[in-house]
Amino acid sequence: MSTAHSPGSSGHPLDNPVHASLTGPHAHFARARGRVLCYPAEVAPWFALPDVPEPGDWDDVAAMAGPGGSVTLTALRDLPPADWEITFQAEGVQLVDEKLAAAPDPEAVRLGPADVPEMLDLVDRTRPGPFLPRTVELGTYLGIRREGVLVAMAGERLQPTGYSEISAVCTDESARGQGLAGRLVLAVAHEIRQRGATPFLHAAASNTNAIRLYESLGFRLRRMTSFLSAVVPQTLPAAGSTDGADESQFPALR
Repeated sequence: MSTAHSPGSSGHPLDNPVHASLTGPHAHFARARGRVLCYPAEVAPWFALPDVPEPGDWDDVAAMAGPGGSVTLTALRDLPPADWEITFQAEGVQLVDEKLAAAPDPEAVRLGPADVPEMLDLVDRTRPGPFLPRTVELGTYLGIRREGVLVAMAGERLQPTGYSEISAVCTDESARGQGLAGRLVLAVAHEIRQRGATPFLHAAASNTNAIRLYESLGFRLRRMTSFLSAVVPQTLPAAGSTDGADESQFPALR
């Protein structure tokens, strides 16, 4: 298990996982402005700030998102500036593999770009969390079909060095109660372990049923965390203002 950390993050990679991912295995996705990083808008909604943000960092977030743009953050220690509108805020848990019985699943199929319309439809019905048209590019996604219809899936999202987050765990209502979510989590965990990484995941602290399932599979609670979405003010300070629409102005990390 790696405990390496990235510039802008002074602790364990899972303490600031978006930052550690965008300066690690997902650096090829990263858009950067100053000390702030983010994923392309169709890949993931996450922005990453340094562990201790300064006022100029928030100016850079605003410039990247653009006036009225939405910003999604996790593991944040400080709230956005007072003139930002917070649209969502919730406590969460971060769970890490302790004793998962990870194994391939004979019914699971690998999902890719051609399956995205089906995946988006399943996500729309089940609401597991952010999943966008290019999220499938972040890692391995596995699904289970019944009579040709995708009824369950799970995959990878953030990848801090040495770790990989299991995400988008969802099951259609017609197939619930069959253990499909647990099977897919273990199958994705197997893929992660095969690369020498450690599986982890996040869940809303209020989602006690999901947490109970993950703990029964062999995850342990590592830490409490938080999730937050906020809207950038329509009027930005002149020094940091930009339309935020042209991603080419925010170079990818190399």
